[in-house]
Amino acid sequence: MDLLWWHYLLLFLSGIAAGFMNVMAGGGSMLTVPVMVFLGLPGPIANGTNRIAIVAQNVTAVATFFRKGFSDFKLSVTLALCAVPGSVLGAMAGVRLEGVWFNRVLAIVLVFVMIMMWRKDRPDTRNDNPPTRSRILAAHALMVGVGFYGGFIQIGVGFLLIGVLANVLNLDLVRVNMHKVFVAGSFNLAALLVYALNVPIVWALGLTLALGNSIGGYLGAHTSVSKGDSAIRWVLNAVLIVFIAKLIIDSL
Repeated sequence: MDLLWWHYLLLFLSGIAAGFMNVMAGGGSMLTVPVMVFLGLPGPIANGTNRIAIVAQNVTAVATFFRKGFSDFKLSVTLALCAVPGSVLGAMAGVRLEGVWFNRVLAIVLVFVMIMMWRKDRPDTRNDNPPTRSRILAAHALMVGVGFYGGFIQIGVGFLLIGVLANVLNLDLVRVNMHKVFVAGSFNLAALLVYALNVPIVWALGLTLALGNSIGGYLGAHTSVSKGDSAIRWVLNAVLIVFIAKLIIDSL
């Protein structure tokens, strides 16, 4: 495929927006994967190439959270270790596209996540009430399924991570995003290796997108820490509404 300079510029700018969306909420791949398909990449190749940018974005976001004093690598690593095997299995199935019924079910799941984010009994200082051992075990078990979906489709996996981290582990949204970027970066690295072995990854496009996503990831992590729960919740729900509407429209 012949690519022009503006193709790379389009992908770079899309990456900035997607990186910010992914760290603050999720759904950034809803933007970048269609852009790559528009440029002529088949779906599975676009899906695999997109992982390069996601890994770079999350590495940048993890470093930004760490520099600002937000880290809990012990929990992040154990959650990631549960998600990675699921991601490998999901990536192995990722050469197949999902049907319209999958989109409908996903839309329902995302509506549920949005409702949970707006529950009136959500305290803003969730870490004052650490999760119980049973909740920690449940969160780790759920990460296997989240990892599978992330390896398979990736689009919207951030919303599922938020649902587990906020509502099972009882974390505030800043720490939710802190763990989310570590876990997503880990299982996407595993998924990228699987895709690279099975489809022709377009590294030039992936690295261009990675640069944009890294900038967006930095901006998202910085905003997450500086603006706190309120800003994250507004961005999250705005993206969720758009994502759910698109899923419903695509399923009709």
